[in-house]
Amino acid sequence: MSWTIVLLLSALVALLFLSSRWRQKNEPPLDKGFIPWLGHALEFGKDAARFLTRMKQKHGDIFTVRVAGRYVTVLLDPNSYDAILNDRSCLDFTGYKHLLMERIFSLKLPTHNTDTERVWMKQQFQGVSLTRLSSSMHSHMQALLTDHKRDGPSDWRQDGLFNLCYSLLFRAGYLTLFGSENNNITDVTTVYKEFRKFDDFLTRLARSTLNQGDRKTAVSCRERLWELLSPTWGPELGTRLGTAEGPDGLSWQQNYLQYLKEDGVGAEMQKRALLLQLWATQGNAGPAAFWLLGFLLTHPEAMRAVREEIRGLPLQEGFPQHHLLETLERHHTPVFDSVLSETLRLTAAALITREVVKDKNLHLASGQEYHLRKGDRVCLFPFLSPQMDSQIHQDPQKFQYDRFLNADMTEKRKFFKGGKRMKYYTMPWGAGGNVCVGKHFAVSGIKQFVFMVLTRLDLKLCDPTDRVPPINPSRYGFGMLQPDGDLQIHYRIKNITET
Repeated sequence: MSWTIVLLLSALVALLFLSSRWRQKNEPPLDKGFIPWLGHALEFGKDAARFLTRMKQKHGDIFTVRVAGRYVTVLLDPNSYDAILNDRSCLDFTGYKHLLMERIFSLKLPTHNTDTERVWMKQQFQGVSLTRLSSSMHSHMQALLTDHKRDGPSDWRQDGLFNLCYSLLFRAGYLTLFGSENNNITDVTTVYKEFRKFDDFLTRLARSTLNQGDRKTAVSCRERLWELLSPTWGPELGTRLGTAEGPDGLSWQQNYLQYLKEDGVGAEMQKRALLLQLWATQGNAGPAAFWLLGFLLTHPEAMRAVREEIRGLPLQEGFPQHHLLETLERHHTPVFDSVLSETLRLTAAALITREVVKDKNLHLASGQEYHLRKGDRVCLFPFLSPQMDSQIHQDPQKFQYDRFLNADMTEKRKFFKGGKRMKYYTMPWGAGGNVCVGKHFAVSGIKQFVFMVLTRLDLKLCDPTDRVPPINPSRYGFGMLQPDGDLQIHYRIKNITET
């Protein structure tokens, strides 16, 4: 017994010694937490926004925390973000990206080149390709709403707004990018339901905090999605279900698989990579549309302003719906654009993470200089600053539909902090060379969806006094936030005769 106690004490002393670290000269404030090795991991994972707000109040705009054996420096000064975003010598993203890919999707791409992939993605989501994809997305959304009408008479139905938005946008996006090449295209809803189950486990997969039972379920969902996404190659591919084809006659999924094959990726990893892309392309649009419509439904003044803008477009009753996309492309919609920007300011909350691969002296806009150690990580959290910074945005917790509008109805781009104009005043898509390459496709899909819902559906809250549900705090750091609950609505299809 005594030897057991001695061994346990020795192990504890060794753990404390190995996990010890002291702040050196010119390093950011260090906060290790009270739990050896684990540090602040539990609080960080439970509610990153609350934890980092507390650390900012305690230490200022830069500090280092211990998280599960790693030391993470967090920078919350937007005027200094470029020093992190533009450094490709001392800082690297690929290592952390590969770690998440393996944890979440069981995906290993040893020859993966981020720059090459980004070039390929730009070709797929910009220019003529973007127009083609947006048109296909529009056709699928219209068909899905038509199917709603065919289900029965246009009586009032009840649903959760989150479920309605996520389901319709996911299925339209899936059919646009993935639908024509899969064995199970007759039941897209099966893919959606399996994806939603998997998505519920995603943050815990990333943090490796699943218990044994949940991990077994998550792995089962993941394997089922691999199966559902496995392509069936054939000469008719790209023609079924109207999936958008590229100039070479190949659909988006075919092009992506061809890109992976040329990059030396085997068949097994190809299907796993498809699940990664399914999440990357379809995991954020539905939640974004939910928050936008939720804010409109709970803020009558904002809803009136958007509807008035819609009435100013050439979309008379009975006007062919296939002209909606063309109308939105040709006409400015400054009110809607402001509502979307405000929605994303309040609900886009990705963490931008880099590995420190070489010691770095970080020069801040304030003139201060800090040393970053090789082997640490450095994170930016734009959700806290600039997006929720009260010195940049008045009443930042409040939804203000015209926050990004000037008096002359042009886009407001001038925001200040301490008298200095901000380069970054909202960052839902990243910044600079790190901007999401699918931004324009995502915006087009959300805009089409919202305008289609507001012109083709009668929509109202079940309880007029309801407010948008609170945020699920475990989703901080993973793109668009999701609600903790739903907003119950009544809706019905308008009886509009299409020509």
